[in-house]
Amino acid sequence: QAIENQLKICGYKSNVDVVALYLARQGLKSIPSLSQFPRLRYLWINNNKIQDLNFLVKNYCLTELYLNNNELTDISGALKHLCSLQILFLHNNELKKLGKTVKELKGMISLQTLNLFQNPLAYDPDYRLYVIYFLPSVQLLDRKLVTQRERESALHLCNPKRAWVMQSVAFGKRVDTSSLGTTVGSSRCTQPARRPIMPSGHEFGNNTNKVPFEDPKDAVLARATTRSLMEFSSVDWNKVATCQERRLKNKAEEPLEKLTVQFR
Repeated sequence: QAIENQLKICGYKSNVDVVALYLARQGLKSIPSLSQFPRLRYLWINNNKIQDLNFLVKNYCLTELYLNNNELTDISGALKHLCSLQILFLHNNELKKLGKTVKELKGMISLQTLNLFQNPLAYDPDYRLYVIYFLPSVQLLDRKLVTQRERESALHLCNPKRAWVMQSVAFGKRVDTSSLGTTVGSSRCTQPARRPIMPSGHEFGNNTNKVPFEDPKDAVLARATTRSLMEFSSVDWNKVATCQERRLKNKAEEPLEKLTVQFR
């Protein structure tokens, strides 16, 4: 009856024309299947007594869903097909299992606004970082913007190995030492290497008739200049947008910063 009343109020002539349905504050304990509304995009069911969501199994076009202030204890198998969902309110329910709840929402690649506060699962000490890591598309969680610092902390918490790799990956190549003169480059070394005093007649690679250096340190330094020099370059991976961020265009492109280190 509540659905029929809303259809009359909105003046819908056909079920396929229904894109929004307001069923909030009706004291509803259950709702029949809404599969007759294949183009439904906006649905308000907040402030009722709903305990299951089986009526949503055919509504693939939903982009906004308001389920807050109900009696939901589990959403497993009820929402994962809603890949177009952008806004989801689930606060003030009885959701207890953080892992199962987040697993159900993983398929929502367009989800940007999510409310889960005032549920038992929100009292988990790692709750916010856990949600941020496993639902990377979410920009506004529990009415608070997700920051880059939180994303970094979430990565360290939930995937420390990946965090370590992202901080340590670099690209290496051999450097032509002849173009470097007598200096050895380093991101932390600003003093040029001392020029060795080369005695006349000394030739590298000539094992006979060698003229000794006057200073043994010069011999060591001269030998060092013949060794291969390696150059490693790394970038700040936190500033590199992921494929999902590029698709959603939620992260502004920043100029990459390259750190180069040279050593023998």
